[in-house]
Amino acid sequence: MAVDAVKIKQLREMTGASVLDCKAALEESKGEISKAEEGLRRKGIAKADKKAGRTTLQGRIGSYIHSTGRIGVIVELNCETDFVAQNSEFGDLLHDICLQIVGASPESISKDDLPKDIIEKNKVLYENDVKGKPPEIAAKILEGKLEKNLYAQKCLLHQKFINESKFEGTISDLIKGKIGKLGENITIRRFVRFEVGE
Repeated sequence: MAVDAVKIKQLREMTGASVLDCKAALEESKGEISKAEEGLRRKGIAKADKKAGRTTLQGRIGSYIHSTGRIGVIVELNCETDFVAQNSEFGDLLHDICLQIVGASPESISKDDLPKDIIEKNKVLYENDVKGKPPEIAAKILEGKLEKNLYAQKCLLHQKFINESKFEGTISDLIKGKIGKLGENITIRRFVRFEVGE
């Protein structure tokens, strides 16, 4: 199937993927841009998973102060090289993460950083939902409840990105897409959120 050059250009602008990757994705999706974009996103996520173990000692510190002057954020976002740290895509990602923290008030980067006592207290809330279920099913139900009602609320990587018009998915998905695009592992090392009176 011949793919329209205009669609390739549009998909390239949306995803930052190479011309060849965009052409292949459009051929695979029979010219449907949304399906091609999803395919490229999956491919980017697959690339990101391969890079996940690589060391990230470079990066940038970003900050954002809300227009009211009452909420501010400082974030350290790491990557593998100074070259990528200076890339505008990396800077945009850092800015988006700052806005997410201001708007969604996460308490930790991931569920691994949440204090164990908070997780245990939340598990107790769902004991009745899993009573009498086989252990493997009970464990899945419990994890699903924790994901939806705890991790997606309190953990930055598990939160839905607040600007859905720009990207639909979690912060983890957003970062994985950038890893696929920039070709380096990217990690959030730490953040601090300030709010007047807290």
